[in-house]
Amino acid sequence: RFAPPRLHRSAVMLLLHNELWKASVDFLSRPCTVVVGAITAVIYYLWGCEGQTPILVCSSGFRSFLERHCPAVIERFCPTPWCWGGRLQTLVRVIIKSGPPVVYRNELIRTKDGGQISLDWVDNSKSEAYPDSSSRPTVLILPGLTGNSKQTYVLHAVSQATRRGYRSVVFNNRGFGGEELLTPITFSAADTSDLEWVIRHVKQRFPQAPLLGTGVSLGGILLLNYLARKGSEADLLAGITMSVSWDTLESCASLEQPVNKLLFNRHLTSNLCKAISRHRKVLEAVVDVDHVIKARTIREFDERYTSVMFGYKSCRDYYQDASPGYKLPQTAVPVLCLNAADDPFSPKHAIPVALAQSLPNVALVVTAHGGHIGYLEGLFPRGEGYMDRLFGQFIQAVFDHPGDLKRACEVKENLTD
Repeated sequence: RFAPPRLHRSAVMLLLHNELWKASVDFLSRPCTVVVGAITAVIYYLWGCEGQTPILVCSSGFRSFLERHCPAVIERFCPTPWCWGGRLQTLVRVIIKSGPPVVYRNELIRTKDGGQISLDWVDNSKSEAYPDSSSRPTVLILPGLTGNSKQTYVLHAVSQATRRGYRSVVFNNRGFGGEELLTPITFSAADTSDLEWVIRHVKQRFPQAPLLGTGVSLGGILLLNYLARKGSEADLLAGITMSVSWDTLESCASLEQPVNKLLFNRHLTSNLCKAISRHRKVLEAVVDVDHVIKARTIREFDERYTSVMFGYKSCRDYYQDASPGYKLPQTAVPVLCLNAADDPFSPKHAIPVALAQSLPNVALVVTAHGGHIGYLEGLFPRGEGYMDRLFGQFIQAVFDHPGDLKRACEVKENLTD
């Protein structure tokens, strides 16, 4: 006989709970509540980012040069308030970032093995700062994995160089610049032979023009490996990398985490497989194309294709050879490297901070946020961002003050005023 009262009290409590929940939802969904909440979140976010200037790791001489001529290294970087975290920064850039209009002049150059490389030039013949084409500074740009001269980050780099009066040339990796693949060879992160060939070609065309190298993501790996291999004979005034992966084993492991695998790994692998399939007729003579294009991760692709194509015993051996972090002491050219601590492609624990501290010619700029080639800032981040601004300031500092750079980095080879 006591069951009905207990049931009645339970029903009443359930009804009160439901009414309370409905009232809370109704309050939170009111326009004024949403606006106040959003403003509060933005204020809190900006207040929390107040002291987030990048970490600058370099020698005292290089630091003085950068702080004087490239102030972006000590600017506070506040990423877009609604774009939280490295993953979101990485994804949103691809979707929302616009690229300035750029008109290229394409050149196909032949290689020793009978292949061809596609170069996209912006000659900047109307440059007022450098009307003489023979001495006009040149910026060589190396895109990331599966990238080419059409990527928005490349277009912004070209725009930064053009407005300062410089010439630009984009080195498209074999098979990714829209050209026909003439030989069964594409590229790897450890093989710098094509880059060496391109730099030799550019220097032969413009022997009096200073040349600076720029590498983004995988392009940065190639550039650093080239600088380490050539040392003081690199024929570059300086280098700059953005979102480079310092340890490819660690980067691969990071991209195999469930969320990163879903968001990035499969997409990149799909693009790689499409490129292999597109050049099937040439490549099927040296690899099992059907087996390669079934890869679902970058590691699987490198196991089935890259390590086989370039003669490595294992994929691990290839990744070890490709990793540029431990090779920094072999470089002689001044190089500035930008990374974000929340980059899902390049985990922060792999950034060679301790090693860079001991080298006179290497500067690391590490931001707390930014993702992979993201660095979006402002409420509507369609235009240029922090990465583009840093790039523009650095290349101008190098070309305008080569003597100061030489003295700052204690580098005496191949740098002239």
